[in-house]
Amino acid sequence: MKAIEVTGKIDQEVNLALDKPIRGTNYPHQVRVIVLVPQQEEAAEVDPDDTPIEEVKASLRRALSQAKRGEGLP
Repeated sequence: MKAIEVTGKIDQEVNLALDKPIRGTNYPHQVRVIVLVPQQEEAAEVDPDDTPIEEVKASLRRALSQAKRGEGLP
């Protein structure tokens, strides 16, 4: 079994809506869903201003590429 971690919300009609699509996946059969709900003190720790990990990774890749080309500050 393969695990894919994503975030989302459960609406008033009890529908699960993912924050971002799961790219490159097509599962026509049933999947299992495990819902982890943060407790109140954990929810307070989540900073909505945090830069998403994918953006940080992309920025680091760009910086490394620029450094390899000799672009950037000494």
